[in-house]
Amino acid sequence: MSILLLGELSQEAYATWRSQLSLHLPQNEQLVLATQNYDRAAIDIALVANPPGGALANHPNLRFVQSLWAGVDRLLSDPSLPANITIARLIDPALTQAMVECAIASVFYLHRQIPVYREQQAAGTWRQLPQPATANRPIGVLGLGQLGHAVARTLAGLGFPVMGWSLAARSSADIESYSGPDGLAMLLRRAEILVNLLPLTAATTGILNEAVFARVPTGAALVNLGRGGHLVEEDLLTALATGQLSHAVLDAFSVEPLPASHPFWLHPRITVFPHVAAYTDPSTAARVVAQNIAAFRAQRAVNGLVSPSRGY
Repeated sequence: MSILLLGELSQEAYATWRSQLSLHLPQNEQLVLATQNYDRAAIDIALVANPPGGALANHPNLRFVQSLWAGVDRLLSDPSLPANITIARLIDPALTQAMVECAIASVFYLHRQIPVYREQQAAGTWRQLPQPATANRPIGVLGLGQLGHAVARTLAGLGFPVMGWSLAARSSADIESYSGPDGLAMLLRRAEILVNLLPLTAATTGILNEAVFARVPTGAALVNLGRGGHLVEEDLLTALATGQLSHAVLDAFSVEPLPASHPFWLHPRITVFPHVAAYTDPSTAARVVAQNIAAFRAQRAVNGLVSPSRGY
C-alpha cells in the first residue's frame, strides 16, 4: 500500500515535503504525490494540507488521514470525506511554540499600549500613559486544546491572571477553567484581553460577535489567532467604533488573502497579520507525521486523533 501527499501545495512545497518525509519514513513506505498519476486503490494513508473538496473520494482502501495542519475544519467540511477512517490533526511542538510566541507578542503589544503610542508618534505627541501591572490585566483564552492551553499556561507564568474557556469542561492546575454558556459569561466579565484559539466548528462559528463584545469590560482588546469564521466582522467594526473594544489583532480571515478593499487594512484600531501566527514547518512536522504513521501501522493510538462528530 502507498501514502498519498495531497493538498494546496506549490511544486516547491511538494518537493520539500517529499524530501523531509523521506528522512523519517521507513524505506518500505511508498510516497506518491497527488500531482503524479497513481493507483487510487493502492492508497491506504493520505497526508493532506487543505485538500480540495472531493479529492479524497474514490480511494477505496483509504484508512488513515493525517492533516499537515493543526486545524481540520476545512477537511471535515468535505461531504465526500470517506466514512469510517481514522483522522489525525498535526500536533508539532515547533508549531505550538510558534503560536505561543505570536500570542505572547500580541498580548504584550496590547498590554504595553503600543497601538496608542504609535498613534501618538504619528501625531508628534509626547505623553506617558499609566501602565497597569500584568497582575492587574486579566486575560481570557478561548480554547484550551493543545495550542490554547500552551498559550494560557505561558501567559500565567508571565504574571497575568489567566482564565480559560472550552466547549467541554477541562481542568488545569495553572489557570482558572470555565466551560459552557455560564462559564463564558463569567470569563468575559473580567477579560481585558480576549485571545481566541478555539477550533472552528458549528458551535463556534461566529462566536466573536456583538453579544460577546458587549460582555467584556469597556476598552478590552481582541486577539484572534483562530479562524476567520469565528469573527463577525461587522460586529467587530461596531464595537471598535463605539469604544467597547479598543483594538483587535487579527491573524485569520473569512476570505484570504484579505481583499485590498477590505476596511480592516486601514483601520486605526486593527492590526492585520497575514495568517502567520503559526504555520507548519516540514522539517519538524515530517518526523511527527512519520511517528503517527508508524503508530497507525502498528495499531497503536495516534496522536491528535480527531472526532468528526465533535468537529476537532
